[in-house]
Amino acid sequence: MKKIIFTCGIIGGLISVCWYIFSVQVFKLNMSMNESLFFGYASMVLAFSLIFIGIRNFRDNYNGGAISFGKAIKIGLLITAIASTVYVGVWLIDYYFFTPDYMDKYAASVLADMKAKHASQASIDKEMAELASYAKMYKNPFFNALLTYTEIVPVGVVISLIAALILKKKSEPAKVSV
Repeated sequence: MKKIIFTCGIIGGLISVCWYIFSVQVFKLNMSMNESLFFGYASMVLAFSLIFIGIRNFRDNYNGGAISFGKAIKIGLLITAIASTVYVGVWLIDYYFFTPDYMDKYAASVLADMKAKHASQASIDKEMAELASYAKMYKNPFFNALLTYTEIVPVGVVISLIAALILKKKSEPAKVSV
């Protein structure tokens, strides 16, 4: 079970960061924040498809074709924890070494969106003040990691629940011949 969880978690984590690494860092694609968020969450969903694979692999190959909801959710959440940690680790490395101006770019994007929607100056000022406080907190690696976990973990939890519900399977009672 540990091998399945570790393998699926590492691969899932790598899939979740590949979109960002290849699109932004390697190909230097210039996307809007909304496009980036969409593709980021899509890559998370793709990455967490390994939860289905891990649970099904354990059920069919190591557990005699049966698995309880509890065991399935445990496997899914452990895969989520490993994949999320890979995602957070890569993000922290990228943020602190390659894109320390991320929050400035994010604030500029939010400001441009608000101006395009003709938001009032009061609401713009309020949003910019809030983003400035987040930018200050974001410089703290603990807060940065915590906030990054809140992006990815909920996706993994939802997919773990769905996978556990779909893949749970009770063992069939042994047939007794008379």
